[in-house]
Amino acid sequence: MTDHTVLSVVVGSRAYGLSTAESDTDRRGVFVAPTPLFWRLDKPPTHVEGPLPEQFSWEVERFCALALAANPTVLECLWSPLVERATPVGEELRAIRRGFLSRRALDSFGRYAAHQFRRLDPAAPRWKMAMHLIRLLLSARHLAVHGEPLLDMSAHRDRLLALRRGELSWAEVDHWRARLSAGLGADGGPLPESPDLAAVEAFLTGVRRAHL
Repeated sequence: MTDHTVLSVVVGSRAYGLSTAESDTDRRGVFVAPTPLFWRLDKPPTHVEGPLPEQFSWEVERFCALALAANPTVLECLWSPLVERATPVGEELRAIRRGFLSRRALDSFGRYAAHQFRRLDPAAPRWKMAMHLIRLLLSARHLAVHGEPLLDMSAHRDRLLALRRGELSWAEVDHWRARLSAGLGADGGPLPESPDLAAVEAFLTGVRRAHL
């Protein structure tokens, strides 16, 4: 589906400002399957891997569904500052990105981080995973205050990388987690109660018509 890609971005440590010499380049994208393919019993794929290493793409309808469900990984694609390819459809998708957001995002980000933290063993923590969970909570806190997720972690780079190296005690990490989680989304902040379904459906309908 490479020829049908409408948006391709770099995510992960390079987008977060946390890359090191050993960092991979993680790419995520969106492709549009030709509309007539959906008229068959054998439907187009909802996602594909490759062709580059660490590359993964979603078909546009699947991408929209996941974004409306506040999937953190999918939403980050719409805010990545490292855009490698954006067709007019991809630009339109990024232009309506706030329409995918709602208070559900705070719950989604917070619940995922809390669930994963419970899986960590304080006696032998996986520090890289702990770092990414703190990063997710930093993004959620920014979302609660400013109404959009935060990707650029440059302001927190030194402490996050120290966490990844295991240079913080578990008590420090847990305190950081608790502080970021406290009251997260209690009043919803600037986020709407529900996403803008009309805008997303209008976008998707337009894409399907344009790819007949």
